[in-house]
Amino acid sequence: MDRIGPWPVAVTVRIPKTTGGRSSGAVRRFALGFDGVELLEWRGHLVTSPAQTALDLAASSDFTSGVIAVDQALWARRVGGPLARMEELHGLIDGNWRRGFARVPGAVEFGTHLSDSVRESEGRVLLDRLGFPAPVLQKVFRLPGGGTARPDYYFEQFDHAAEFDGTGKYFEPNILEGRTPRQALLEEKDRADALRRQVSALSRWRTPAHRDPALLYDILTGDGLPSTLPRPRAPHRS
Repeated sequence: MDRIGPWPVAVTVRIPKTTGGRSSGAVRRFALGFDGVELLEWRGHLVTSPAQTALDLAASSDFTSGVIAVDQALWARRVGGPLARMEELHGLIDGNWRRGFARVPGAVEFGTHLSDSVRESEGRVLLDRLGFPAPVLQKVFRLPGGGTARPDYYFEQFDHAAEFDGTGKYFEPNILEGRTPRQALLEEKDRADALRRQVSALSRWRTPAHRDPALLYDILTGDGLPSTLPRPRAPHRS
């Protein structure tokens, strides 16, 4: 499971309610017991299942991070298949939940198996908060020459495609697969141009638009996508 930002440096461990263990710099121990917690054996240790982990993250973080965790667990195109199914998540939501429970069902209901990256999940939450229509995810467009394009978002009513343009595809060796950054950039430009010819509008943005929702709002409305909400205030810069 990926997330935005670093993982905590300390390992979080559940221990029996009757145990008086102490936390150290590397390990944080919580005497919460194991009632209602789904555990798996891994290399001689008991760890929470992917579904349980996603819900634990949703319970202990904000809504966006919770949606990212749920999307990561459900991701259908993951090599080897999804880590969890939606019915597993629903099965774990019961009366045993306490801390943070109020935000968990909402994150699960907003979750999807179609989100291919953490930034795509983050973008889905932002689009909803900015008042844009719910997009179709990963719609397949057949391109001339036999290729395909799967824009992150497609607003069917407006024939408007949109994408988060991450920079990893141009620099990370495991994504480049032997190509140079220049080759990857030109291939991506050709793909975007071919997609643009098949839709009425195509919007693209990078990470700064997620940090400044007003910028994302301006990009999409400037490209003709309507919102039901007013433009948000830009963050204050000193």
